[in-house]
Amino acid sequence: MAEAVRVALTLPSFRDDPETALGVALAADVVELDAVFAYEHLFRVALDGSRRPAHDVWALLGAVAAETRHVRVGTLVARVTLRPPAVLAHAFETVQRVSAGRLVAALGAGDSESRPENEEFGLAFGTLDQRIDALGAALDRLAGATFPVWIGGTHPRVLALAGRATGWNRWGGSADRFAAAAAVVRAANPTATLTWGGLTVLGASDDAARTKAHRLTAGPGTLVGAPATVAAHLARYVEAGAQWIVLGPVDSSDPRNAELAADVRACLS
Repeated sequence: MAEAVRVALTLPSFRDDPETALGVALAADVVELDAVFAYEHLFRVALDGSRRPAHDVWALLGAVAAETRHVRVGTLVARVTLRPPAVLAHAFETVQRVSAGRLVAALGAGDSESRPENEEFGLAFGTLDQRIDALGAALDRLAGATFPVWIGGTHPRVLALAGRATGWNRWGGSADRFAAAAAVVRAANPTATLTWGGLTVLGASDDAARTKAHRLTAGPGTLVGAPATVAAHLARYVEAGAQWIVLGPVDSSDPRNAELAADVRACLS
């Protein structure tokens, strides 16, 4: 019998008040979603060009781990260029301890959107090869970890590193592109957990979701609809091998997304 698809939510990481993220995490815990994930950024730039704050991912995950009981907690993704491998490993191990074994450690090499953050704080961004080398070094340090270690990205060198991780995540992109990259990952690691994540706007009905998407100015590629509609689209990724679906609500501060995400999972089962 095939294993049930797991469904997770991303937390609202770009707010002044951590209580918003904790409220979403607690709502996910109540409906027993499979996980909540936090982004790691130093700041973000809004559509209007203004700068948005960003919670420290480790402080946020520690608070979420302490206040929840069921959901796994994780990074999507921890950027390996922001701290040495040993420091990164100790941060993960601390969250694993606080969460009583509910951590999912997802790593990434960073992309072009990360460059301004690094440079603003005087941190070297590095070339693509240097960042992927750092990803490999972090994987080496986490070898034998007691928690799942995923990597994110689609560069061929990143996909090749999947043989040293326990899972892989692709953010966005079509089901066909996911399937093609997943085949490369599985060739490197037949037991790798395959995961997909993307932006969503969920509503009680398709009309409600479309109205919300218009209000939020949801961008292209965002999945919009009632749980059954979104699940029907996600079924293509599941057929391509996705074992986890990570939903990134555009309105991530709304705790009602947790129940809608649980409905998506029920439709996929």
